[in-house]
Amino acid sequence: MTSSYAHPEVLRETDWVANNLKNPAIRILEVDYDPENAYRQGHIPGAHLVWWKKDINDPVRRDIINKQQFESLMSRVGALPDTELVLYGDFNNWFAAFALWVFQYYGHNKVTIMNGGRKKWEAEKRDYTKEEPVVQPTKYIAQPANEGLRAYMPDVRRAIEKAEQTVLVDVRSPKEFSGEITAPPEYPMEHAQRGGHIPGAKNIPWAQAVREDGTFKSPEELRALYEGKGVTPDKHVICYCRIGERSSHTWFVLKYLLGYPSVRNYDGSWTEWGNMIGNPIEK
Repeated sequence: MTSSYAHPEVLRETDWVANNLKNPAIRILEVDYDPENAYRQGHIPGAHLVWWKKDINDPVRRDIINKQQFESLMSRVGALPDTELVLYGDFNNWFAAFALWVFQYYGHNKVTIMNGGRKKWEAEKRDYTKEEPVVQPTKYIAQPANEGLRAYMPDVRRAIEKAEQTVLVDVRSPKEFSGEITAPPEYPMEHAQRGGHIPGAKNIPWAQAVREDGTFKSPEELRALYEGKGVTPDKHVICYCRIGERSSHTWFVLKYLLGYPSVRNYDGSWTEWGNMIGNPIEK
């Protein structure tokens, strides 16, 4: 099934992971929004915790971690630049995809996602442990940031003016897109001053790309989903959500599963756009 994706090498199935738990060439990382109700209750044997809020976001600035913080994280989990990082997590791999985007931003391209995440591993009743792995820390040196993966506000403004060349994909819920709400109820602290969406954006909620069991839909289903809304591979694509994590999931689907040549993640997303004075908004 995975072989029909544009880049099947970015996905690892649960059986492959189960057979590689002691493989010294890989590091398994669980990426969670809420590790207390996920990782700490049980995780894949040998998996290291990557806490979305503390490990891949700067603790002070509204930004992802910088190059030095990334190097520190990689060193802590015992990774080297040629180590394969297998990511999985809660919420249908939503946060695992965000981590993958950040890791690739700093040049770690040998990174994959376990198809189905925690949901599929649990459904298959595979082994869990509460033991945290101990490894020898490394001295990791990252690459310069790959800005080709990231979109900033000026890029989005230019995209609005060049709608025939660039398409914006808003992966939030329909109620967020319409402006009825400015943040999901479970994230009450992450509102923007204004509701709505960036002019011309197409609304394709991120979770429409996955099945009930948490695995990704087939290439045929995914193509129908995105091309049906005018998100075609001949255009430059910019994905956004509220703070950049859900949109990284769609970025992953378009870039790797469908092979779109030009896809960027706008991690400033709606909390930046909807709070900035003078930005155009549609409802």
